[in-house]
Amino acid sequence: MTSDRSSLLDDDPAFALHRGGKLEVHSTIEVNDQEGLSLAYTPGVARVCTAIAENPELVDTYTWKSKVVAVVTDGTAVLGLGAIGPEASLPVMEGKSLLFKQFAGVDSVPIALACTDVDEIVETVARMAPSFGGINLEDISAPRCFEIERRLRERLDIPVFHDDQHGTAIVALAALRNAARVTGRELSDLRAVVSGAGASGIAVSRMLIRGGIGDIAVADSKGIIYEGRAGLNEHKAALAAISNKAGLQGSIESALAGADVFVGLSAGEVPEEVVATMADNAIICAMANPNPEIHPDVARKYAAVVATGRSDFPNQINNVLAFPGVFHGALEVRATDITENMKLAAAKALADLVGDDLAPDYIIPSPFDERVVPAVSSAVAEQARKDGVARA
Repeated sequence: MTSDRSSLLDDDPAFALHRGGKLEVHSTIEVNDQEGLSLAYTPGVARVCTAIAENPELVDTYTWKSKVVAVVTDGTAVLGLGAIGPEASLPVMEGKSLLFKQFAGVDSVPIALACTDVDEIVETVARMAPSFGGINLEDISAPRCFEIERRLRERLDIPVFHDDQHGTAIVALAALRNAARVTGRELSDLRAVVSGAGASGIAVSRMLIRGGIGDIAVADSKGIIYEGRAGLNEHKAALAAISNKAGLQGSIESALAGADVFVGLSAGEVPEEVVATMADNAIICAMANPNPEIHPDVARKYAAVVATGRSDFPNQINNVLAFPGVFHGALEVRATDITENMKLAAAKALADLVGDDLAPDYIIPSPFDERVVPAVSSAVAEQARKDGVARA
């Protein structure tokens, strides 16, 4: 790239901020003399290595392993940009690491892999796992992401967490619990319709079912998912078996008639005349970014509570409310896994922070609320102990 072209890019504040990257590594000690050098490196370091070789559990005490997360992507589903490749994904992975550090004090390393084969990704991550206390999978396309996470969870004894699935699901459940409260109802009173059956759509739907939603129907590009529908992959078929108790079929537009909740996790647009058919006191969570499936100005005409994935509207459903605290809590107790109960505990802790300040425009805390990470972390750590996956 020519210097003139680079200069033009830097006129954009986003490029100026990213110049040189957003991360660097700092040491936790200073080496100022020969004695310090001999302790931090050879020969002193050899005594530490020998002790760890004799008792591998000491690695968590005498290295940074138990405090650092690998942020791993293959660049196949980056934000709304799609499969842009490993190099182009790095600014997002650096951003993820920045958020880990700023919000939770958790160190992490962005790792962009030059492979997309499921077996290769699983093997690569498993081989580098001894260096990390946890694995955050990021921006890996569905349905491959489901198998990758499952196989890594089975193989490794450290937390493996696909944030696009579970971070979004935790925050969505917290938001919907409080939205139901705003309208004088419980989650179990609500019938929801989800637009999108990718990684986030399936994970959010499963989390809402575990959280006690009354009923939920999920739509993909071919319409509502139901048991027996032809052409469903194994993940959609499994979802069909636990959702859509009403047996709805056909289009998402028909399913929205009389629905209490819309959850948008796709790039589709819902016409205003369809929104108007939803039930009174409807709840709309249109999370597509940057263009929500239902624009908030339209949604507010028909809904009692409106949430989006954007920071310029109230009630932002942002997974930064979840993943820093989830990993902080899991690392604190050296958890071997992040269980479903730990995710539910995180959602409850997040929802409870709103407390008596609950209002249509305040169903979820701000990412900058300093109570968020301690509350989520504490809930996750406590649940890890209850679930028997804590080692400390």
